[in-house]
Amino acid sequence: MEDRILLAHGSGGKLAHDLIEKSFVSVLDNPLLAPLDDSAVFEMSGRLAFTTDSYVVSPIFFPGGDIGKLAVCGTVNDLSMSGAKPLYLSLAFIIEEGLLLKDLQRVIDSIKTTAEEAGVRIITGDTKVVERGSADKLFINTAGIGKIPEGVTISGSNAKPGDKVILSGTIGDHGIAVLSQRQGLSFGTKLESDCAPLGKIVADMLTASRNIHSLRDPTRGGLATTLNELAKQSKVGIRIEESKIPVRDEVAGACEMLGLDPLYIANEGKLIAIVSLEDADTILAAMKRNRYGQDAVIIGEVTAEHPGRVVMKTALGSSRIVDMLVGEPLPRIC
Repeated sequence: MEDRILLAHGSGGKLAHDLIEKSFVSVLDNPLLAPLDDSAVFEMSGRLAFTTDSYVVSPIFFPGGDIGKLAVCGTVNDLSMSGAKPLYLSLAFIIEEGLLLKDLQRVIDSIKTTAEEAGVRIITGDTKVVERGSADKLFINTAGIGKIPEGVTISGSNAKPGDKVILSGTIGDHGIAVLSQRQGLSFGTKLESDCAPLGKIVADMLTASRNIHSLRDPTRGGLATTLNELAKQSKVGIRIEESKIPVRDEVAGACEMLGLDPLYIANEGKLIAIVSLEDADTILAAMKRNRYGQDAVIIGEVTAEHPGRVVMKTALGSSRIVDMLVGEPLPRIC
């Protein structure tokens, strides 16, 4: 029999302490985590960004990532979308009784690798074990803290008419990769999640120009929903061109087969930037020099017309309103 999580691992007794020490602390060790006090203590000054999130993806392992990588990237990216440099994360695990210990260890190792790439430290956390059937293998809750550089003011409410809309790469990769793993779909080429930490590409963009008005990562609800959120926050219109939106052939084919629209499929390693017209090309060039922005492209602009709405020029030359997502076509993708 393979070793599995028992209810006793959540009891606070010896098994719980052994699990924390051997599986978590030994892998994620750093000076702020090492004391294992009830809270991490650290010093900071200046403007801070703080975020929290929860991750319930099914399956917990998928092409290009897993729930651990997803938790780190998702939290880091939320901090980065305010222009902050991500610094510290907390992780709380809700583990279903019966989870294989080797699977838990695989997730923790992935967290370590991703945190190192993102340049963040895991400084506090928690572990709970629930009865079999009360969760789906593993849920992760996070919180993150980052520091915003002096002079940086980025918000979804800052978009202005005349601004350009930049997308950092192909859309729909994460949602279709998770769906393909869940449903056993296969494609002619390997399709992987785009799950990635975006802090360093945002730093590159800010080095190129501080004229970045809005940033957002188009996760649940995809590109279309995120653009609608930005248009409503800033009380502006957004006009995009369908022909300029990059979509992988595998994603387009899967969406056509399943009756889905790539505009509404989740992403976990892409960002939308709304930037000033005069610096758009400079920012785009900086993005393209980063590994996570090589396919970046200007897909549209902000307008004073139709405030709160997104309008797309289709490949046929007509125009259509792109609404927010209604419902959830892909459950449990983040």
